[in-house]
Amino acid sequence: MAVTGWLLDPGERETLLERFPPEWPDVIAHHVTLDARARDDTPLPTATQGEIVGGINDGEGLQALVVAIDGTIDRPDGSTYHITWSLDRARGREPIDSNEVIAERGYRPLDDPVPIRLIPAIV
Repeated sequence: MAVTGWLLDPGERETLLERFPPEWPDVIAHHVTLDARARDDTPLPTATQGEIVGGINDGEGLQALVVAIDGTIDRPDGSTYHITWSLDRARGREPIDSNEVIAERGYRPLDDPVPIRLIPAIV
């Protein structure tokens, strides 16, 4: 099994961290997942652009940014494209918690989406 998706462009990551300051001590800000249960021979995605369209901080140790890819935030598995931005592992938080938080609480949309470059990869 493999996890396919997109890495953040390293050249943009620092700028994005300044624009969206991490609110928890453990900064992730690494990738967007497409398929967490891909086969090892699954082709990489072809999209190379996305937009940060919103975000959530649950106040309990997790911050995530919601991403639109090819005009949608909906992942094929029914969850939402996102970047786990920061979390607090001391509170028991893990990156996978972002899926549940977004599903249960939604997110705050941005007035102006932020375009980002994405690098197709096994993440």
